[in-house]
Amino acid sequence: MENRIYPQAIESVVTPEPFARQSFNDPAEAVAALQTLYGRNTKFLRDSFSALASGGDIDTRYRAFYPEVGVVTNSFTQVDSRQAYGHMPTPGHFSTTITRPDLFESYLDEQLRLIIRNHGVPVMVSESSTPIPLHFAFFEGSYIDGAAAERIRRPIRDLFDVPDLDGTDDQIANGTFEVALGEARPLAPFTAQRVDYSLHRLSHYTATTPNHFQNFVLFTNYQFYIDEFVTRARDLMATGGGGYTEFVEPGNIVTVAGDTRTSDAAAFRLPQMPAYHLKKPNHGGITMVNIGVGPSNAKTITDHIAVLRPHAWVMLGHCAGLRNTQALGDYVLAHAYVREDHVLDDDLPVWVPIPPLAEIQVALQEAVQEVTGLSGYDLKRIMRTGTVATIDNRNWELRDQRGPVQRLSQSRAIALDMESATIAANGFRFRVPYGTLLCVSDKPLHGELKLPGMATEFYKRQVAQHLTIGIRAMEKLAEMPMERLHSRKLRSFSETAFQ
Repeated sequence: MENRIYPQAIESVVTPEPFARQSFNDPAEAVAALQTLYGRNTKFLRDSFSALASGGDIDTRYRAFYPEVGVVTNSFTQVDSRQAYGHMPTPGHFSTTITRPDLFESYLDEQLRLIIRNHGVPVMVSESSTPIPLHFAFFEGSYIDGAAAERIRRPIRDLFDVPDLDGTDDQIANGTFEVALGEARPLAPFTAQRVDYSLHRLSHYTATTPNHFQNFVLFTNYQFYIDEFVTRARDLMATGGGGYTEFVEPGNIVTVAGDTRTSDAAAFRLPQMPAYHLKKPNHGGITMVNIGVGPSNAKTITDHIAVLRPHAWVMLGHCAGLRNTQALGDYVLAHAYVREDHVLDDDLPVWVPIPPLAEIQVALQEAVQEVTGLSGYDLKRIMRTGTVATIDNRNWELRDQRGPVQRLSQSRAIALDMESATIAANGFRFRVPYGTLLCVSDKPLHGELKLPGMATEFYKRQVAQHLTIGIRAMEKLAEMPMERLHSRKLRSFSETAFQ
């Protein structure tokens, strides 16, 4: 049997110099301190890894900690009751770990500004007790030489902290987190490790880095919508942008406004859920993601995009029309959902209602009116508002239909798909304003299906109009004050101060 020589036990832990807690009344200064601390600590980990790969000491553990921002208040301060976030529900000590303050600079500045304004107390920046995993110290696009890593003659877990699943759950967002005696209560819905996990997953699933994502997100389940979005975005860039500054395609291929060159993105091998970003300053543009078919993908991508704290996400896609009065090409504006997708059953019980959000509903309806030229009673000819049922079985028609059809009828459903309720439910769970506008592409209960030639013409005509409506709705939402858009309907009894 081969004799193995085990390295000696780790005798010391090396960390950066301690960071003294600092107090700030200016949110910009607090964010700058977070950036300085985070940059120093992640650089320490990267430099330590490089030194080890070059033959450094393998009997020392290297550790650095996430920054933390906290606030203490001892008053039941009364704030403007119209505000959904930006204030603590009770007196106490609140804190959260922070990652990528460069990416979240505008978000952090707004959240801290509201807290300082509403409570009249400073915010504190310090080092947390949560180590930064080595993997998360390397940003998206970093290249790690495999041969260099192999030269480290010891398991990486002995030398550095690695991702800990105990710190990447959704207990805060789900409302199941229990604060231990003497611990601070959460200030934000996600911990730093949970955010880092999703940032890395986003790059994997969408082939674009998180910094390209915009605050207004369209999801679709058909490539036709993506093709139309890409064509429009490239045309916009070629003609000056029309208020948009860049267009980013999978592979982080960037076309800037005024660039008439044709992108070579088509040569890139597309990921599982490719994302496309029509950018404006301060992430004020539109991101569109092809999530494919099914509730699993819908949950996966919204789990990760949620950490970016977008201002709204909307589902645009095709559905089965369930009413005899509907015609192919009609629109469905969801105002309720039947949730038979099952992927969120453990996180959000099915008895929890998913309410329509007035701001989203109005923006979608007004966009339909503008694009189609119809209004009032005439609009009812092409659009119905009602319940959308989402299921996890694409071939539900092959089962005994008495059960499904009866439930659809009892729920007053007018459309059926596989993604919309999942996206809406995750928006509710993560406090991201949500909506759904679908297009009827077939009527299986009435034997009305598209023939091949009809399908091609239908997609050419209807997808273009549907996408125009979706883009116009998002532009309307972007013009709205964010304090109005983020609905109080999404907030529970005891909420985090951060949106």
